[in-house]
Amino acid sequence: MNAPYDGDRGQGAGGAGPSGGPPMPPGPGQGPQAPDPYLQDAYDRDPYRAQDLSVQDPVTEALYDRAAHPPPPPGTYQQPQPLYQQPPAAQYPPDPRLWAQTPPPEPGGPLRHLPYGDNPASSQFVGVDDLVSQASRDDEQPDAFAHLFRDQEGPAGSTPVSPEPEPAPAPEPPKAGGRASGILKSSALMAAGTLVSRLTGFVRSLVITAALGAALLGDSFTIAYTLPTMIYILTVGGGLNSVFVPQLVRSMKDDEDGGEAYANRLLTLVMVALGVIVAIAVFAAPLLIRMMSPTIANDVAANSVAVTFARYCLPTIFFMGVHVVMGQILNARGKFGAMMWTPVLNNIVMIFTFGMFIWVYGTSAESQMGVQTIPAEGVRLLGIGTLLGLVVQALAMIPYLREAGFRFRPRFDWKGHGLGKTIKLAKWTVLFVLANQAGVLVVTQLATSAGKLSGKDGTGFLAYSNAQLIWGMPQAIITVSVMAALLPRISRAAHDGDPGAVRDDISQGLRNSAVAIVPVAFTFLALGLPMCTLLYASAGTEAARSMGFILMAFGLGLIPYSVQYVVLRGFYAYEDTRTPFYNTVIVAAVNAAASALCYVVLPARWAVVGMAASYGLAYAVGVGIAWRRLRNRLGGDLDGSHVVRTYARLCLAATPAAVLGGGVGFAVLQGLGEGAFGSLAALICGGAVLLGVFFVAAKKMRIEEINGMVGMVRGRLGR
Repeated sequence: MNAPYDGDRGQGAGGAGPSGGPPMPPGPGQGPQAPDPYLQDAYDRDPYRAQDLSVQDPVTEALYDRAAHPPPPPGTYQQPQPLYQQPPAAQYPPDPRLWAQTPPPEPGGPLRHLPYGDNPASSQFVGVDDLVSQASRDDEQPDAFAHLFRDQEGPAGSTPVSPEPEPAPAPEPPKAGGRASGILKSSALMAAGTLVSRLTGFVRSLVITAALGAALLGDSFTIAYTLPTMIYILTVGGGLNSVFVPQLVRSMKDDEDGGEAYANRLLTLVMVALGVIVAIAVFAAPLLIRMMSPTIANDVAANSVAVTFARYCLPTIFFMGVHVVMGQILNARGKFGAMMWTPVLNNIVMIFTFGMFIWVYGTSAESQMGVQTIPAEGVRLLGIGTLLGLVVQALAMIPYLREAGFRFRPRFDWKGHGLGKTIKLAKWTVLFVLANQAGVLVVTQLATSAGKLSGKDGTGFLAYSNAQLIWGMPQAIITVSVMAALLPRISRAAHDGDPGAVRDDISQGLRNSAVAIVPVAFTFLALGLPMCTLLYASAGTEAARSMGFILMAFGLGLIPYSVQYVVLRGFYAYEDTRTPFYNTVIVAAVNAAASALCYVVLPARWAVVGMAASYGLAYAVGVGIAWRRLRNRLGGDLDGSHVVRTYARLCLAATPAAVLGGGVGFAVLQGLGEGAFGSLAALICGGAVLLGVFFVAAKKMRIEEINGMVGMVRGRLGR
């Protein structure tokens, strides 16, 4: 039997009843109607009107196994919550007088999760959310154009209007670039400072060579000038340069005072230790000269000049260490420029000092001055100028420290504040530099002896040092600058236990530095001869040619030397100084053994050239060992395929460039001679060909680091 149509429900005989709903009571004068059997219980339980979400389908209700799923005990049943509800209205309506007003944060509820993963705390909305949240409000909104009418009213307006609130200044948008941009900027600042410092240092070496020559007198001053640096590195320099930066970063992160007390204790400790070292070193100057070069010590005149120079130079150990500690404090605070720029002052003072010496006595080629003929006043002038340069360099750091908010206050409470751990870590670093300087000591003695035995200028230790100075400039300008910016970040990643971040930063440092290091290394190999004949022409053509051959021998060793520097920073970030020590022992042993073999096998004229080649060979052996150990430390992954592919492609691009550029340079030298004009022309022509061929080959190989560097340069130039 079919149910009646809804339109007929509740209709009486006259058909005037309601069209639906429950039965209406009878009107006056009407008798009670008989209940409709189809409607008598229809509206007792309406799930749609009651919005009862717990109502079950009858079939499902009949099949429901209540024995397996008993109902909850009385009093624990949670009332169903409405599925949909309007969000609460905004507390304050938007002000129509403010353009693009930032709305309040999204309310809690279903709308707190916005589509497409937007964050309501950092997203700005224009109108849409107000329409949704205020859809149910009927209150009157202010006229959005009322202020236009008020602006047109005269001064005799009806009621004074309160001054409009000033719109809140929009937050300054973050600068684009992120982490890589910050590293590039810091690296660029340090690279600029290091570039100027190295260039002025190079000019300093040119002036020293012009004043003292490349014979025994020049070797005597070079050994005395190198001695303070060697002692400083052997004592505290290695630890300051590598261990104390991570410690300073940790103290800034963990200490309540931002690491200022730790930095004051460290600086005080270093000053006291360096003062004691200087006193001992000045007293033991004759023994130190004999240790550095028995050849000079056995020559009475040369030994006297070298000891006098050394006693003027050795106090620079103190100011050298103070300068480094101040620079590391600034580096830990994110200030990288001062440590790279202040050495320029030292170079300027020394250039001025040796310039005065040349102005008074003339160049070495003019005066033919030697260890027997140099006057005491000249030795005193050069010694005081050398000491004054380091004093100015150290004192110039004080304004930068004040600007960074650091005030030095001597603190002698060294015990129980973490310095013992730092000194324990520095122990292996001291052994590291001890092994390294042991190799340098062997090379110094052999080079000095070879120079005296050959009887030719430019075949001794001064020539070796000058060529090494040119050779090391790209590494100091590029690699050191990149890693100085990365080292604090690598230290934080290692401290947080994030080997992936350490690996990525090491890989980035290797690949970014390789873009410049690899072509420069091949440039030294191809154009080392015209480079030195141009720069050291004041020392004589023979000496300049000898330095050119030494620079060519150094050439390709720049690549493993730079890689070794970057890889060792990974160990220092983990406070592992033992592994770099063992690695350096191997490097120093290979260098000393190969140099001794060259001294014995090769003629004295070419012995120093062989020693320069041995230097790069030793670092190539050290890189293989250090790479494998760091890879194991980082879980077996050092991004090796990416790094090796980058270096291999750069070397493939640089090989034909070096062949063609070197050939052009040699042809120009043969045609124009080895004078200043011929050397300059050979260097310009050969360098242009080398760089052009390298750039074209690198673009053809699609080396991404080259493309990134070109894009960055174009962006800086606005093209």
